[in-house]
Amino acid sequence: MNNPLINPGIGVIFWMLVSFGILAFILIKWGWPAILKALHSREEAISASLSEAAKARQEMKSLVAHNEELLRQAKLERDEMLRSARLTSEQIVEEARAKAQEEADRIVDNARENINYEKLKAMHDLKNQIANLSIEIAEKLIRAELSDKSKADTLIQKELELMQLN
Repeated sequence: MNNPLINPGIGVIFWMLVSFGILAFILIKWGWPAILKALHSREEAISASLSEAAKARQEMKSLVAHNEELLRQAKLERDEMLRSARLTSEQIVEEARAKAQEEADRIVDNARENINYEKLKAMHDLKNQIANLSIEIAEKLIRAELSDKSKADTLIQKELELMQLN
């Protein structure tokens, strides 16, 4: 058991302590500040990332709320547009119905006027035909009476007397 690693001698311990001291000095002088600086910058980066994440989370919440508000407004606008379109269509239908009723009334009035006109025309034609028939009948009767000379003279005398009286 004379292994120098298991039972080190005083010289080995001395040189190990000296090398450890030099290594510790170098690490404390240049290594430790660099490690602390890297840890500190890493801590700041993590802290900044966490604050950015919290800020992003807050912005997402506000964006979600804003989007929900926009969606609600869009639904309200859509409902208003649908209501307006429905009212407009009902108004158009009502106007068309009123125009159709006016047109139907106008057509009925025109038909009544045409019927009255045709009725008056028919009555006028009938009166003319009755007058023509009356004249023809009177003419035939007068011819029959005037065929006899004495009756014709009497009729002429009567008519002349009536004319003189009027």
